[in-house]
Amino acid sequence: MSESRGEDIALFPLQTVLFPHGLLPLRLFEQRYLEMAKACLREDRPFGVCRIRDGQEVGAPATPEEVGCLARIAHWDMAQLGVLNIVARGTQRFRIVARRVEPNGLARASIELLAEEQDSEIPEEFQGCVQFLRAIVQQPESLPIEQPTRYRSSVWVSARLAERLPLPPALKQTLLETDDGARRLARLTAALAELGARFAR
Repeated sequence: MSESRGEDIALFPLQTVLFPHGLLPLRLFEQRYLEMAKACLREDRPFGVCRIRDGQEVGAPATPEEVGCLARIAHWDMAQLGVLNIVARGTQRFRIVARRVEPNGLARASIELLAEEQDSEIPEEFQGCVQFLRAIVQQPESLPIEQPTRYRSSVWVSARLAERLPLPPALKQTLLETDDGARRLARLTAALAELGARFAR
């Protein structure tokens, strides 16, 4: 189900997947993305983060997946001339309706916003996911996490785990497109079991 369509946004294709309420540090140095970030800050607008289906993060415009996540710049600094460090905060999933590339190489798209995922309290069989996420977050080198934490939410816990686990990018994309928190937790539980078996070999 979609909530609205037709909004035009800049796209930032990456070799990663951003989930709603996730925090993603980015280092911008290509002119097209510096201009994008300046426009977003000036106009208080989001941009779209999409996983790259084909291509690279730098150079020629990459082909993105159809489903991505809107992002707003939560923090920025320019400690080095020509390099902008930002922290992007995911807000809402979207689907690309039409895409075009501007002369400067920046991709833009008309999008439809997707409905929020079906949320629920964590079922008992998935409490191990909560404990595992808590352990990850407590590590000194852990990436920043949204506050306040929502360890009772199946959508929030599954998204934070999907961000941090060393999963295949295609699986992370599938998890982003999953519109039910409990179903996403079930997929993650299976992935955790597979990871555990792999490391035990």
